[in-house]
Parts: sequence; C-alpha cells; structure tokens
Amino acid sequence: MDRFTVPTKWWHRIDDGRIQCDVCPRACKLHHGQRGLCFVRRRHDDMIVLDTYGRSSGFCVDPIEKKPLNHFLPGTPILSLGTAGCNLACRFCQNWDISKSKEMATLADEAMPDQIAAAAEQLGCRSVALTYNDPTIFLEYAIDIGEACRRHGIRTVAVTAGYIEPGPLAEMASVLDAANVDLKAFTDDFYHRVCGGALRPVLDTIEYLVHETDVWVELTTLLIPGLNDSDTELHNMTTWVVDRLGPDVPMHFTAFHPDFRLLDRPATAPCTLTRARGIAIGNGVHHAYTGNVHDPDGQSTRCSSCGKIVIGRRGYTLGRWDLDGTGNCNHCGARLAGVIDGPPGNWGARRRPVRLSTTTDSRGRT
Repeated sequence: MDRFTVPTKWWHRIDDGRIQCDVCPRACKLHHGQRGLCFVRRRHDDMIVLDTYGRSSGFCVDPIEKKPLNHFLPGTPILSLGTAGCNLACRFCQNWDISKSKEMATLADEAMPDQIAAAAEQLGCRSVALTYNDPTIFLEYAIDIGEACRRHGIRTVAVTAGYIEPGPLAEMASVLDAANVDLKAFTDDFYHRVCGGALRPVLDTIEYLVHETDVWVELTTLLIPGLNDSDTELHNMTTWVVDRLGPDVPMHFTAFHPDFRLLDRPATAPCTLTRARGIAIGNGVHHAYTGNVHDPDGQSTRCSSCGKIVIGRRGYTLGRWDLDGTGNCNHCGARLAGVIDGPPGNWGARRRPVRLSTTTDSRGRT
C-alpha cells in the first residue's frame, strides 16, 4: 500500500469469503482486489482500504452560500475540497467528471488534514467544506480533517447525499458543524431509477442530524422537469420537512441543466423554482430559497416572525443586513435560525483555486 492508502474499519467478513463494506446502504461485497461502486474503497488482502487519503481533485475558496448554506456564517469564505468517486449513480450528476471518475489522475493535489486546517486559517476561511463528491466515501479522511479543523478553531461542513449507514454517520457527524444534505427527490422510484439508491436511508440521515446532533442542517433539491417537480411530490416533501424536522430547516430548490447521462430533459424554468418555494412556504417552511437562477427575492432571508428581509442577496453576494451580532432581527428582535456569529462576511461571489501540495505521510507526519 502507498501513503495514500489507509485501512478502514467499517466492514465485516461474510460466509462466502467476501468482505462487505458497511459504510453505506449499498453494502458492496468484495472478492480480493475488487472495488466498491464508489471506486475508492477496495478489498486489499483481508480488509477494505481507502485509496484517496490525502488526495484531492482540487482545493478552492468559495462563498459559503455556494454549498449552499444561507444560515451558517453568512458571507464568509470556505475552503472546499473533494476527492473522486461516489456511492450513488445519479444520471444527472452535475459534478460527474469528479464523482464518476475511475482515474486516480483526477486527484491532482494532495494535503493532509492538519495542512488543510492550517491553510484554511491562513486563507481567512472560518470553515472547510467536504464537497464536490460525497465525503461518505472518503470517511476516514473526512473525519481526520474535521478533527484537525477543531484543533485550529475552524468549522467543518459536509455537502452530502446522506446515503450512509448509522455507525459511520455518527462518527462523521461528531466532527461536523454544518451539513447540506441533497434530498434528491421524495419518491423511492426516483432514487431507484435515476440514482441507483433508496430514499429511506437519506431521510434517516436527515432526521438523525437534525434531532440527535448539534450539526446545523440545510437541504437542497435539484428540480428536474418531469421527474421530481410535481406539485404532489413537492407538497409531500415540504410537509415531511415541517412535520419531522421542524419549520426552521432551510430548503434550497435549485435549477437543473442537462448533463452527464440525462441530456433529454430541458433546463429548469425559473417559475418552477418559484412554484416550489411557494409550496414550501405555504406548508410552513420558514426559509425556502431558489438557486442557480437570478432571483434576489428568492435568495434573500426573511425574518420568520415579522417577514422583513434581514439578509439581502444577489446570487452569492450579500447586500442588506438587518441582524445584530448574535443573529436577532433588528426590526422585531426575533432570533434567526442558524449559526450567526458576529458581523457578516464580505467574500462575495469570488472563487479562488489554491494548491496545497505536501510531502507528509498518510497520517500527517513529515
């Protein structure tokens, strides 16, 4: 094994001689030398190893609103990274060149956890995002990054599809401060036919994060014309959110564009996002947003008590700010749900790629 390959613990042997990976509900059962569907976890001798520890498809400083997170340190920059591979098979994947990669050449940069945390601090980022592809599949690397960030006073964010088993989820959640969970649809049929997965594990993940942890959670649904954008499905989804999670969990409805293996659908019309947002608000969701379109009203944050705009946005850029330093509305004094810590950031819509190459070994030793 090279320095980027590390042993993992979430697996067990089964009677026919294979080893089952227990990180996600896919439960890949592997013979010697086989890889899971995610590609980055494989059987080596009598264990499952991760091949992408310390390796990244790239690092970039983004606005935190791009994750998207509208109620977690608004306006601040976040150091983002991903690896390669994915444990779902979404036909519409918007990051397919990373998440569907079967080539380690995609991993053009490298950095160990302490270096990532130190770089975030040096770059003025208050948080690090595990994103671009799902941190579930690089679980060990993700957890070590989260622990390193804690030591440096940096927050950790996961952008995830939530397709993960309870044990690994609890371990990862212990180092997270926020998560955006991709609730891709609200039917098992969509998850089965379009994503190669199932809905129930995702709902379980979301409920666990909201009710059993201190992780701040926001949800995102990419609306695809004719597949997951009906009034009935949106009603069922948003009703579930209010009933099972509470009205303060923000929801983001974002626009699809044809990509990867789903090229026969048109791009999402802005009116579809507005309709979805209206259904969500009508069902009691306090904070519903539109994304991937120009819609300042649909991207601004209103006080759930008085209805006044307290954070004005144009895309990823903040404008109006009517909150005090602890997140209370300047109009009525009501508390805004989320993590508001001091004055707003002013990073705006900038995107700054960075290189973090290192020569440390697989556990961060020089």
